[in-house]
Amino acid sequence: MHPPLTLHRHPLCADIIEEFQKCHTDHPLGKFLGQCTELKIKLDQCFRQEKAIKRKANFEQSKKLKERLHAYRMETADMQS
Repeated sequence: MHPPLTLHRHPLCADIIEEFQKCHTDHPLGKFLGQCTELKIKLDQCFRQEKAIKRKANFEQSKKLKERLHAYRMETADMQS
């Protein structure tokens, strides 16, 4: 199963999504017999790569937020002392 195939949510995989959707429209019965399987595998790999990129960006963002929070706590602790 894959997430909704909207191009604006998956810009890195847009070409593969378009090919996959075209394959499904060109082969309405063939899609059930594995005619679009290679594109599906490429799409899954692309989604995994996209997710890894997003995960790394989110981790970096959370690290920065934790540093800011730690600095704020140290600052407020110094004021109270």
